[in-house]
Amino acid sequence: MSNLVVVAVLLALVAVAYQIGLARSRGVALASGMRMHSLPRYHGLLVVLNAALPAIAVYLLWSLFGGSVIEAMILASLPPEHLPADELQQKVVLQRIQNLASGFGLLGDAQAYEQTAAAYMQSLTTTGQAVTAALMATVAALGLFWSWRGTTPQTRARNRVERAMEVGLIACSAVAIFTTLGIVLSMLGETIRFFQFINPADFFFGTVWNPRFETVGTSGQEGFGLLPLLSGTLLIMIIAMLVAVPLGLMIAIYLAEYAPYRVRNVAKPAIEVLAGIPTVVYGVFALVTVGPFLAGMGELLGVNIRATSALTAGVVMGMMIIPFISSLSDDIITQVPKAMRDGSLALGGTKAETIIKVVLPAALPGIVGSILLGVSKAIGETMIVVMAAGNAPVLTANPFESVSTITVSIINQLTGDQDFASPQSLVGFALGLTLFAITLVLNIIALVVVRRYREQYE
Repeated sequence: MSNLVVVAVLLALVAVAYQIGLARSRGVALASGMRMHSLPRYHGLLVVLNAALPAIAVYLLWSLFGGSVIEAMILASLPPEHLPADELQQKVVLQRIQNLASGFGLLGDAQAYEQTAAAYMQSLTTTGQAVTAALMATVAALGLFWSWRGTTPQTRARNRVERAMEVGLIACSAVAIFTTLGIVLSMLGETIRFFQFINPADFFFGTVWNPRFETVGTSGQEGFGLLPLLSGTLLIMIIAMLVAVPLGLMIAIYLAEYAPYRVRNVAKPAIEVLAGIPTVVYGVFALVTVGPFLAGMGELLGVNIRATSALTAGVVMGMMIIPFISSLSDDIITQVPKAMRDGSLALGGTKAETIIKVVLPAALPGIVGSILLGVSKAIGETMIVVMAAGNAPVLTANPFESVSTITVSIINQLTGDQDFASPQSLVGFALGLTLFAITLVLNIIALVVVRRYREQYE
């Protein structure tokens, strides 16, 4: 029973249930001669909820727990001499049996007990799918019957459907909240383990980043200082925003206030194309073109600018962020009521004065939001920094030197075959939690600014 077949059957069930609900409500209205409490479409949607949701719930339960139940039964059926005590080895045995049952094949010859277990797994899977399909059909039929019997002129179908929609919306909101909590808690647990090896003061205030992969207790436990990575992250972010914010705002103001209709229809999509370019392309552009160009400009000015530096990464990252700021700011500026512009112009203000003193302050909350999105992109960007910043974790404020960032170090520490019980790997979770905290603080600052100015202009 493939997922495609299940989806097709459920869609057919929804269509049939909706039509049954419509027909039943109209039939009851004609037979009783009374006015129905809810419109026919709400009765159709109520039948869909009563029939389709239980069937979907049965299928989800099978999808979530069916595999675990089958694996437990397979392990229980194995001969004791072939059942490993180690959990990891049990997973290996189950994977071999599953490959054999699905026809993928094995490395080497399959033993007799593996062939028997594979046949048993096929039988259990087939039986489980048949039972699941039967249960889905049963609960769907019961839902249809219940709805058919329960449809009366007094049935508050609209209230029940709206209540179900409200619960669904709350559930969708809860998914985002619980996802965030899950991410934070998963990082928090590993971060606490990391701080059992490394003093938090040495991590947050250390000025050397050199986490050598050595055994615990050796000199390799030195060099977990966050400040070099934090300074590199902030330095590149500041350079990127110095490039993106002025250019993005100027582009937005021109498109919203000055550009003719035809120019706007061509220029805005052309600028937004930049947002769709993969970041690795920006990285190659920085490495091949921008870096050598800035190094050459430094030679002409008598300044030593490395081709891979914070300046190179920041400039290219700013180019990448421009469409986010310009497009969002343009949308916000165009939403400012025309009456505010007309009032300023009627009082003798010029177009430039109207934009500076009326339009931009009124649009400030949205502009701050677009800038915050740009800051988040700059802090979380990895590929451009890997290719253009030089990956040198040193504590410096010189934009012409190579630096590294928190995101690059997370990748370096968690890539490859690592021992996730060592501080050299666990530090990646501490860096991730720190990055999350920085982003949270920026969001709080932005909310304070937005609320302050929004109250002033509402």
